[in-house]
Amino acid sequence: MKTITFAIIALLFTFSIQAQNTNKKTETTTTTNTKKDSDGIHKTVKKEVTSESQNIELKEEKPNTLNIEMKDSPVNTVSTTKITNPDGTTRTVDVDRSSYYVSNGNKYKVELDASGYVISYGNNKPALLRRTSTNSFVYRANDETSIAYFDTLGNLIIETYDSKSDKIYTDVYMVVKE
Repeated sequence: MKTITFAIIALLFTFSIQAQNTNKKTETTTTTNTKKDSDGIHKTVKKEVTSESQNIELKEEKPNTLNIEMKDSPVNTVSTTKITNPDGTTRTVDVDRSSYYVSNGNKYKVELDASGYVISYGNNKPALLRRTSTNSFVYRANDETSIAYFDTLGNLIIETYDSKSDKIYTDVYMVVKE
């Protein structure tokens, strides 16, 4: 009976001792924004988690050598952003598009807010971007409602329908690389 017990224990230990076949690195950045207005203090916490993983691959084995060199393999990077709103709700953003954008010589600031993004320009009333289920956004500014999306280069594209001319007008906001 002792022999069987020791054999099972030895077998379990051999399964738990295995070589690591991936390199993993995780980096977390937390940003806290506090805004004070007439309603009180509003605190928004943005937590960005970037995970990198790389499979370990070895070069061809050379005769009469003990060590085998690693060969370069692609690194898979996954980034997620979690936003905790002042009311305590949390949402996850796949790609954070917060940045500065330029259109018609004007510089606009796009920032995450509790429900999507806010676009501000000078002292004007900020415009709102709200996510839809089709990976696009509803753009709301003044009395205008449009459809917006980000292209593959990260630029913001806003398409507005004009009922008088029965046409769609497109505005492109180029992302500023800083």
